[in-house]
Amino acid sequence: MQDPSTKAVASKRLLVMLGIFVVGLAMILIVNQSEYEFEVSPAAPEARGPQGQRWTNSIGMDFVEIPPGNFTMGSSSSETTPHERPAHPVTISKPFLMAATEVTQAQWKAVFGSNPANFEGDDLPVEQVSWDDAQEFIRELNAKEEGVHYRLPTEAEWEYACRAGTMEDHYGDLDAVAWFDPNSGGATHPVGQKQPNAWGLYDMLGNVYEWCEDWKGPYPDGSVTDPGGPSTGTFRTIRGGSWSVHENRTKAHFRDFFPPEQHRADIGFRVVAVPENP
Repeated sequence: MQDPSTKAVASKRLLVMLGIFVVGLAMILIVNQSEYEFEVSPAAPEARGPQGQRWTNSIGMDFVEIPPGNFTMGSSSSETTPHERPAHPVTISKPFLMAATEVTQAQWKAVFGSNPANFEGDDLPVEQVSWDDAQEFIRELNAKEEGVHYRLPTEAEWEYACRAGTMEDHYGDLDAVAWFDPNSGGATHPVGQKQPNAWGLYDMLGNVYEWCEDWKGPYPDGSVTDPGGPSTGTFRTIRGGSWSVHENRTKAHFRDFFPPEQHRADIGFRVVAVPENP
């Protein structure tokens, strides 16, 4: 017959082993759950993660989830140009994925096999690309992948993503976040070297201007939801400033316009991704 004290020790050992097993099982479940929540499949970007969630597509383009929300677009300052006024409330009603960087020359070559850029380097932003060229890149990318639809950002999406919750002209110290005329040395620089904004987006200001989807048009006087600009026009919108301009053009609200066939060594683009069938 087993001694009572021996039985007590054995029972305690059993409870300890059982506790270790339960804790281990819980840790496995937590890890697996975390992987499930944070993983975004290339075929299903609608599987949303937390703010700032990243997703990488088949050619290595890194995307960040931008949450829906409200912001004030434009500026009411008398120092701005008339087409940057008035400041007006905008609602972005749906989340979207935005490329963390401008399209690089390596990514462009992965789609077309050629490189139109003036400043050559795989990690440099592609430039000398027109709005029409950007659309051709997007068409090829959409044909390459299923379950996702790529496009240029609307102006409203671009400014909302650039500001990342801020109301200032810049989302940080300009020298720390942007390549522009005083610090660029007269050329583009590899993407992602400067500090990102609060949502993990790099070079939203400076390096190269970025094409947006919209035709040139005036701002509304009142609040709007998911604006997309005029249905027709002559000029397309660019945003963000570039390596060749001063601070006055390197601001979140700054906008300029060029014909869609325009090629310049300071204009590139970045893309957004949304579910193919939202």
